[in-house]
Amino acid sequence: MDGVAELLGGVRARGALFRRAIMNPPWSLRFDSGAQLTLAAMLRGRAWLVPARGEPVQIGPGDIAIIRGPAPHLVADDPSTRPQAVITSDYYCTPTGGEPVADTELGVRSCGVGPDGSALLLSGAYDDQSGMSARLLQALPDVLVVADEDCPSPMLDLVAAEVAVDRPGQQVVLDRLLDLLLASALRGWSDQGRAPAWLRAMADPVTGRALALLHDDPAYPWTLADLAAKAGVSRAALGRRFAAEVGEPPMTYLAGWRTAFAADLLRDTDATLGAIARKVGYGNAFALSVAFKRIRGTTPSEHRTASRDGRATAAGSPTT
Repeated sequence: MDGVAELLGGVRARGALFRRAIMNPPWSLRFDSGAQLTLAAMLRGRAWLVPARGEPVQIGPGDIAIIRGPAPHLVADDPSTRPQAVITSDYYCTPTGGEPVADTELGVRSCGVGPDGSALLLSGAYDDQSGMSARLLQALPDVLVVADEDCPSPMLDLVAAEVAVDRPGQQVVLDRLLDLLLASALRGWSDQGRAPAWLRAMADPVTGRALALLHDDPAYPWTLADLAAKAGVSRAALGRRFAAEVGEPPMTYLAGWRTAFAADLLRDTDATLGAIARKVGYGNAFALSVAFKRIRGTTPSEHRTASRDGRATAAGSPTT
């Protein structure tokens, strides 16, 4: 089973927000678009990524950072530099006070001090939860940096050139480029053995077989005995091996996978809660609701409403 393909299942950008910033130090940009997932890359110079939680992380030319939202984050020449501008889904490089970030003739979706600035930042964001997989968001850390040497991506120059122009079909092209950039970074992450435990565990002949069975048919009424029999080992052996490789027991993992799958169906379809419950392996809507609330901290109806509200807000936002 291809773990990266599993993570990317259902991920498809719609209305990707791509921007360029060309800066000279001192500079700092606050990203506050509310996006569920943002990608940032330095094409020139180095920068510090300062997340809402955790320590600052440095990124260099060609590195790709994946930041899980919706909490805001900073990208700056130094972690201590005060933000000069804020990036939202509606507007780019809006001054926050002090020295403004000058708009120059840099092309569309761009701002900065001029073409020769020492730092060139490229950023792309998934506009809202539409096109974003709960399974992927669940697997990612708050901040993931894939180094250039781990994920050489000639697409960065292509994306930078595309962002700076306006042509027919532009949004469709940008959407697909964001998806390709994300896929490239995730492959580099996986190749370096830093992906989630369950993805790395797919290489194990026993645990990988069990994971494939759970992923392929989450609606099946799995028991540990059934799973062990199909994996060709005893229940005790599977339980020990699965927990050691993945970090949690098989049935606990299955519950998380089912509710993540349900979260995607709630967002992307109009299916009833009962129909979704049966599709992901729960006998009825009540059983799914209890598990969903326990694991994800919200009810299925609240999740669906929040997802739809996010789409409506994005659809009504002015294009910049």
